[in-house]
Amino acid sequence: MPRGESPLDPDGGPLFEFATRLRKLREQAGRPTYRDLARSTHYGIATLSSAAAGRHLPSLAVTLAYVRACGGDEREWRLIWQRTAQACTGEDTSDETGTQNCRRNDARPPYAGLASFKEDDAGFFFGREKLTATLVGHLQKKRLLVLFGASGSGKSSVLRAGVLPAFPGVSSLVFTPGPHPLEECAVRLAARAGTAPGPVRAALAADPHAFHRTARQIIAGRQETDSADGDLLVVVDQFEEVFTLCRDTEEREAFVASLVHAAQAADSRTRVAIAVRSDFYTHCTRLPALVDTLPHAHHPVGPMTAEELRAAIVQPAARCRLIVESALLTTLTADAHGRPGALPLLSHALLETWKRRRGNALTLAGYRAAGGFEGALTQTAEEFHRALSDSRRQAARRLFLRLIALGEGTEDTKRRVPRRELDDGSDTGFVLERATRARLLTVDGDHVEIAHEALIRCWPRLGDWLEKDRSQERLHRALTEATMLWESLDHDPDTLYRGVRLAAAKDLPPQALTAREHAFLDASESAAQRAREREGRRLRRLRRLVSALVALLVCVVAATGFAVRARNTVTRQRNEAVALQAADTAVLLGPYDPSLAVQIALAAYRRTPQKRTRDALLGTVSVASLGPATTGRTPAGLVPAVTGDGRTLAMADGSQVVLWDMSDPRRPRRLGATNADGAGLGSIEFTPDGDTLLGVDGRRALWSWDVTDPRKPTLLSKRATGHTDAVYSVAVRPDGLVAATGSYDDTIRLWDLADPTAPRMLGTLTGHTDNVKPVVFSPDGKTLASGSDDHDVRIWDVTDPRHGAPIAVLKGHENFVDALAYSPDGRTLLSGSDDHTARLWDISGLPRYRGLGELAGHADIVTGVAFASHGRTAVTVGVDGVVNAWDMTDRAHPTPAAHLTNPRGTVKEVRYLKTDGTFLTVTAHYSVQIWYTDLGRVLADACDRIHGTISRAQWNHHFPRLDYAPPCDR
Repeated sequence: MPRGESPLDPDGGPLFEFATRLRKLREQAGRPTYRDLARSTHYGIATLSSAAAGRHLPSLAVTLAYVRACGGDEREWRLIWQRTAQACTGEDTSDETGTQNCRRNDARPPYAGLASFKEDDAGFFFGREKLTATLVGHLQKKRLLVLFGASGSGKSSVLRAGVLPAFPGVSSLVFTPGPHPLEECAVRLAARAGTAPGPVRAALAADPHAFHRTARQIIAGRQETDSADGDLLVVVDQFEEVFTLCRDTEEREAFVASLVHAAQAADSRTRVAIAVRSDFYTHCTRLPALVDTLPHAHHPVGPMTAEELRAAIVQPAARCRLIVESALLTTLTADAHGRPGALPLLSHALLETWKRRRGNALTLAGYRAAGGFEGALTQTAEEFHRALSDSRRQAARRLFLRLIALGEGTEDTKRRVPRRELDDGSDTGFVLERATRARLLTVDGDHVEIAHEALIRCWPRLGDWLEKDRSQERLHRALTEATMLWESLDHDPDTLYRGVRLAAAKDLPPQALTAREHAFLDASESAAQRAREREGRRLRRLRRLVSALVALLVCVVAATGFAVRARNTVTRQRNEAVALQAADTAVLLGPYDPSLAVQIALAAYRRTPQKRTRDALLGTVSVASLGPATTGRTPAGLVPAVTGDGRTLAMADGSQVVLWDMSDPRRPRRLGATNADGAGLGSIEFTPDGDTLLGVDGRRALWSWDVTDPRKPTLLSKRATGHTDAVYSVAVRPDGLVAATGSYDDTIRLWDLADPTAPRMLGTLTGHTDNVKPVVFSPDGKTLASGSDDHDVRIWDVTDPRHGAPIAVLKGHENFVDALAYSPDGRTLLSGSDDHTARLWDISGLPRYRGLGELAGHADIVTGVAFASHGRTAVTVGVDGVVNAWDMTDRAHPTPAAHLTNPRGTVKEVRYLKTDGTFLTVTAHYSVQIWYTDLGRVLADACDRIHGTISRAQWNHHFPRLDYAPPCDR
């Protein structure tokens, strides 16, 4: 006999009424058993019985299935479910997937979510007891603590909820620096000391000892009122804001000097704890007051151990008489263990699981319904965004972008924004309220900020907004700061935008600007208009004055002076045009008369030192250094390979491989050659030790030669690759033990080179949908990048080459991918494509990647790319005959270093030879050039390359009407 249902709790509120209605509907249907209902609805018995148990609100899908099985009206029950959900959550909702616990909805959650733990949360802060004890002991002994850790490692929480409660008798001061750290510090100190912040701010700026004196004043006042003896504990959270938000170097250094002196003074009564992201360590070493103390004051925060994670998960729940399902505990520990920056994701996932708890249990099902480890945060953010109207989604986009400080060589960080900086529109207020309720944002007094930087990393939509609007956001952020400065100086007209800055700011979307920013731009435009009117009046007065003066001056003298000036201007412009024309001629002349070309280019640069003449000089000196292959001394061929030390070059021209000594690139020396039996070698590569050379041919074979003695290369093996179409490329792992081949059969094959006389296939990588062209190993050998005619770049995990697996697919190119190169640190990938572009990719956080932008400089297919061994420069070459060198110091914003033209046409390959910037290119016509991008070296060595001084007739031909001045007069 079926067991009866348990009685409903009459105090269950809206859930009691909802469950009563469901049970009544089942009564009207003749009380079918839940087994019968399960067969007709395809939901489990437990799911259907709990729907009418009154403990939680079932999902809409379960409710409607229950109603259909009992013959109820689905439209009526959809309205009943929505009203119940609204009564449970206290807000309008159309969520059709989750379940809400409507009872005890005012209970305090045991987890903080994205927000850091505060001092009041100390009772729920577990897992960091050992670290807390270490930090407390450090502060008791040394008084200055600089806590370094990755974003999300728990720095803020351990200081606020761990360290602060450990000093119960100590007055504390907790703040973040913001854009004006001295002002923020002065306001906090003045409030404690009972004085006005203005004088305190002025004293801190003038004397770093002022902080120490004010702290003593605060402690003395506290002793008089409380009869207590203690210190002042200062916690500066998010210290990286002194670099990301503060633009005044003097204010930044004064602020840090004040903190350090207060902690290290002989009679110090102050303890200072600073929390800073670990990627700002280098920035901290540039602060004079801090650099000497860092070795003794810094402490790292690493990931939590498995035991610490279990405590952080279980103990807060136990404080609320909740239990954590063992399967959930195991899953959470596995997901978070060993991952730096994982704590906010863990806390948010636990908070969302708590909202979906079953009775007093946090379950694995609730965790999965919340979205899992990283998915919980993404799901929360997407649910918040999905519930907004179109206009409010735009407002949300503007709001979240405004709350992010864009990184300059570091990751993006959150930005604490005054409430008055935001627009007062109804959409902004609604979005702010909903985002705060979703715990995505925090509102503290008059400031708003993102709850945690983990949201920047884990919400793909926000990442897309940042990528699309990054340059615009930098311009917008500058406008915001200018507006605040204008308001702080009582609308001083000298702070308004003018000229180029005003024109650029006017291009910003009007809907993205606040009313205050509109007012600033309007005032700037009005001031610019008044300035134009004043300038117009001044010019009119000046013209009238000039007219009067002209009438008084002797016409002949005026005419003579004008003629002299005009003649000088015309002469200067003519000479400049002659120099530019001569520079262009020198580039074209380089392959045929390098000595004359160098002299013409050098003379043109000395007369008109511009980018165009500089590039012409670099190009002619490089072309002059090596002529075409017909000289008999120059290595020539189709495909090059260079040893790691840059001293040996191999060239394959299809029928043979020739080895060259490149110790002196200006005087290459042929070493030896080996016959390839006309196999049509398509790609060759040295092993890292330079003792073995690999190659692939048109017959789908893999070759290996012993080149220990490059004068006598010896064939080691030749074996079939098993590819079913042409083999395009070969690459060797940095340890020399594994090779990869890419083929037109859309696959990549991995080879064991432990015995180069008998390479053995390890595995095949599949995933590309068209020809695989370049393949290249990362510097650490753990990953392999491949480019294909399917327009994609794929990254593979080849840690175990027998079981290679895809990690990421980099999409962005619009045509075939022909060339790839890793940066020496392995964090950046450079790709070249038939779509005439080269692209940079940030792959430091695989499987996540980020496009850094295009290297625009080619008018045709980009055929080759290469990084210098130091990683500060890169080269791209193409079918347009252009050789572009790039300064990669800031890989997010690479800048052109040289734009060189190869008069021989299409450039197919590029390889670096040495660390000094020397690199080699090969044209489609089998000629080889050695290039230099060091202008100082070229200027010093240029005259060493000539064979005869330019004659007077040659000079007059290339520099007509200019005095004969040979640049290398011997």
